[in-house]
Amino acid sequence: MAEIVTSAPGKVLMTGGYLILERPNSGLVLSTNARFYAIIKPLHHEIKSDSWAWAWTDVRLTSPQLSREALYKLGLKNLDIQTVSSSDTRNPFVEYAVQYSVAAAYATFDQSKKDVLHKLLLQGLDITILGSNDFYSYRNEIERRGLPLTPESLASLPPFSSITFNADSADGGNCKPEVAKTGLGSSAAMTTAVVAALLHYLDVVKISSSKDHRERKDVTDLDMVHKIAQTAHCIAQGKVGSGFDVSSAVYGSQRYVRFSPEVISSTQIADKALPLPDVLNEIIRGKWDHDTIEFSLPPLMTLLLGEPGTGGSSTPSMVGAVKKWQKSDPHKSLDTWRKLSEANSALEIQLNLLSKLAKEQWNAYKSVIENCSILRSDKWIELSSEPNKEAVIKALLSAKDAMLMIRYHMRLMGESAGVPIEPESQTQLLDGTLNLEGVLLAGVPGAGGFDAVFAVCLGNSSSNVTKIWSSHNVLALLVKEDPCGVCLENADPRTYEITSAVSSINIE
Repeated sequence: MAEIVTSAPGKVLMTGGYLILERPNSGLVLSTNARFYAIIKPLHHEIKSDSWAWAWTDVRLTSPQLSREALYKLGLKNLDIQTVSSSDTRNPFVEYAVQYSVAAAYATFDQSKKDVLHKLLLQGLDITILGSNDFYSYRNEIERRGLPLTPESLASLPPFSSITFNADSADGGNCKPEVAKTGLGSSAAMTTAVVAALLHYLDVVKISSSKDHRERKDVTDLDMVHKIAQTAHCIAQGKVGSGFDVSSAVYGSQRYVRFSPEVISSTQIADKALPLPDVLNEIIRGKWDHDTIEFSLPPLMTLLLGEPGTGGSSTPSMVGAVKKWQKSDPHKSLDTWRKLSEANSALEIQLNLLSKLAKEQWNAYKSVIENCSILRSDKWIELSSEPNKEAVIKALLSAKDAMLMIRYHMRLMGESAGVPIEPESQTQLLDGTLNLEGVLLAGVPGAGGFDAVFAVCLGNSSSNVTKIWSSHNVLALLVKEDPCGVCLENADPRTYEITSAVSSINIE
């Protein structure tokens, strides 16, 4: 069996923070050009003569960026997975991805295909995982090298660089180091890439290699990847989250409404009375009621992501605080959520309208975007000389107003719950960003906090924003929106001649 390589994108949740946890609230999630890769090939090139009696097969997981290798034994009867290397090297996301993907194969195959599967598994699984640099913070590394805080400095790092660790100095550096991340959903992208690669390798699905999501014909296969990846990711996390990160890793940029949590029941998974393939069969056939509608930014708009470097926020504890506030003040929290939901919808409507206007009146749309890109938003209204241009400007300003309302209600929620959803330092940065030429939107992605900021810029205005951010100690990342979800790659990304880092930066 030849080597299989898949990749899945990271995400930016533009709207829907907190609300997305509960149906029927929606969120706009953009997939990015930051991708996680999974490479799968047989561990042994031939099956040994005594292998028919084996009860276990070997699995090797290599993570070159962490300089880690984990060895496992996968039970061929009950699909148990046991580590045979030190516990430090364990990766529960990949462990569950392996277990559930193999179980899904057994659940869906007839006997003859099961025999082929068994032989394939006897060769073992050699899995390598690689994440784009964009998933990890290299801010300390850039500062250590004495380089400026710019995307150009990030682009100068070799692709798939080794990952720097944050050690808690208060603990004397003895604590388990935590990888510094940029909040793009690395675990979801990694889990999705591994599940897709395994399911393709085991001949359960055929993943398309098309980067153009409009050309894709593998929707049923993507649905299968989604179900297995969501389940593996939830169980590895120990909770059933909203799932938007896995959904965008599978399907790409979208408007997302979560699935009912009951479809993945931890107790059902943990129930040893049922063989794992039977459990997976129930999950595959379960009532997955999530809703995804294709969405991406309108043309000539650029997503920009910045890393302020003011310390990370713990999303679970912030979510916990918001839930506590909801219980303690149901009336006020319901009112805030309703207004936030309305503002989210308003932004979505205006962005969809802009995409429609771009399609129907391209010349007018292009002209407005180019002109607005060199002006501050308070000057945009002066450009509305013709009706079709006025419609574009009106939609731009309405989108901007909707984002301001989203920020207002997110701040209100944070203050009420006692958590820094949009801390003062972020507010100042975002307000300053919005006052720059060509900036349409600015906000804190996802659950908010200190981790990151995003901006949506018109035309070529992002380069100016990048410079201003750098002067305020904010590192603009190389991340851009890329609407493509999980896909099959034609080679190990380390063999590419042109790295994604170099190709994704504008060299002027």
